[in-house]
This record gives sequence, C-alpha cells and structure tokens, in this order.
Amino acid sequence: MKTLLRQSIVAASVLLLSACATNQPTITSETRQGVDITQYKTYGWFSPLATDKAGYSSIVSSNFKSAIQNQMAARGYVYDASAPQLLVNINATSQERMEVSSAPSVSMGYYGYRGGFGYGLGMPIYGADVETSYYKVGTVTIDVVDAQKKELIWTGTLEGVLNKKAMENPGAAIQSAVAQIYAKYPVPAMV
Repeated sequence: MKTLLRQSIVAASVLLLSACATNQPTITSETRQGVDITQYKTYGWFSPLATDKAGYSSIVSSNFKSAIQNQMAARGYVYDASAPQLLVNINATSQERMEVSSAPSVSMGYYGYRGGFGYGLGMPIYGADVETSYYKVGTVTIDVVDAQKKELIWTGTLEGVLNKKAMENPGAAIQSAVAQIYAKYPVPAMV
C-alpha cells in the first residue's frame, strides 16, 4: 500500500516537473555556411519590418529596434540608414494554445460497521485527474540579411509562454527576448 502511494507521488512529481520545464523558452539559431559574419560592420532596418504590417511603425517595432540596436552596438556594429551592409528584420507572433495533462490519482476510503466489527480500509480506486489549460505562446524571429546579396545570413528564434508579467511590461519582455536570441549570435558581445 505504501509502495503504491509512493509510486503515485513520484509519477505526479515527474509530471509536474515536466510541465514546469515547458515554461522555459526555446531558442534556435542558424548561420549560413561559408559566410564570415565578422566582415560586416554596418546595419540598417528591413523596410517595412514584418512587425509593421499595418503600414506604420508600431510601439512593438520601436521596442524591438531599441533592443536590437543595443545588441548590435555591443557587437561593434554601427547603424547606417543610407548604405548598410546588413538589414535586420523582426517578426513577432502570438497564438493561443491548449494543453491537456493527466496524472494518476488514487483515492482511499474507509468503511465501518455499526454492529461492532470496527473499521477497515477500503481498496484504492484508480483514476486520472485531467486538467486542461489555455495559454499564449509568443514567437520572435530576428533575421539578418546581407543587403547587397539579398540573402539571409543569420536567423534567431525564441518561442515561449507569454506570462502575465510579460504582458504587463512588454518593453522589458522584448529586451529580455532579444538578449536571449542574440546570445546565439555568432559574433559575441564585447565587454
């Protein structure tokens, strides 16, 4: 009986830990083979940015531009609006997702007789607790393009759950997301 209860607790703990692990963002990047990214010194913005689909510069775009400018400057790049060697584009999306999880459950009961036989322990009843949760996932992709050749030379993507804190303070969340993406950039930040 104790072994069964212990196994149930271990199984529930594993499910809980695996659910917590999914809240960490997934970050991927890819660099075009054969390209020496250190040869580039200037950058500018792709026009129009993918985040400016409505035909005007959004607040989200401004927050992304600020965060990317910080990361590019930290790597020695200089902004050049007239003749940049690199063009940077930003794409950000969010979508609702649903997650269904189940965990084994065990319920125990007791029964008794009024006739004097005393109380006994009932057999465990097995089942599953099913939980459905809805959440938003945000995806940010930063593309760095060779302006002359018009070819993508680096792309970085972050996908993660949009929590309440990120929704209430999007500027800080964008700064953090961009910093995490640029941690995978092939040119490290200068100290």
